Amino acid sequence: MDRYNEMLKSYNTDYRDEIVRQEVEKILRENIARNSNEEVYRFLFGCIDLTSLNPTDNQRQIAAFTRQVNEFDNQNPELNHVAAVCVYPNLVECVRMNLEVSDVNIAAVAGGFPSSQTFTEVKVAETALAVAEGANEIDTVMNVGQFLNEEYEDICDEIVEIKHACRNARLKVILETGALGSCSNVKKAALLAIYSGADFIKTSTGKITPGATPEAFYVMCQAIKEYHKKTGTRIGIKAAGGISETAEAVKYYTLAEAVLGEEWLSKEYFRIGASRLATALLDSIVSAGKK
Repeated sequence: MDRYNEMLKSYNTDYRDEIVRQEVEKILRENIARNSNEEVYRFLFGCIDLTSLNPTDNQRQIAAFTRQVNEFDNQNPELNHVAAVCVYPNLVECVRMNLEVSDVNIAAVAGGFPSSQTFTEVKVAETALAVAEGANEIDTVMNVGQFLNEEYEDICDEIVEIKHACRNARLKVILETGALGSCSNVKKAALLAIYSGADFIKTSTGKITPGATPEAFYVMCQAIKEYHKKTGTRIGIKAAGGISETAEAVKYYTLAEAVLGEEWLSKEYFRIGASRLATALLDSIVSAGKK
């Protein structure tokens, strides 16, 4: 048996999707009302990876997008900044040149985003170039086709190479959970990514349907929790893909709180990738403040 399958056998990866759904529903039913409040909304805003990943993106648009982050900081000093600005690798320098807020990270989707269907050498080079341009976070995609064919060694070796190219930047590995087919596969993919050096695991690219789901996120939290218990290594988690409303964001907060605990409730270990969620959260913060 190879070391990857041996590693997987040391964890519980035998999940029944219906049982997971019931467990998620129970957690949300018992906790969602308690977490639907201004304090949580403010926390979630500070955990956003504010994202622009459109085929029409250009230097002018991304410069304006970045300046909005600066202006928000000036206009709302009582709120935490977003955690990061996330763009395509060729636009990293544009963000770096326009970003004036010191504690907002620059994230780049690199390594064959969103399909992961290119040469490992291209993924490594793209990652290294993005980091050289100023990215301190890299979001890359696990090769789902290889995963479904159980080519675990190839997947893990590639993530290791991309991680090395990150240098001091943090690596988020996107599992594309909507394409994995089962909760058991989500657990295996999460463990393989963590085992290979991911600093974060992330649900989705946002380019396929379904994107993030509470069930997949719950299973990923379980993988992080079990890995931490065995090794002491703490891995972050990011929900992304179709999360645009406050109520949806609160679900992911609630699941992370229930499974991982308060130690993970900081932008160092919890993120939400979104483009429209920021506006929804701001509206919710204002509404909650009036009550």
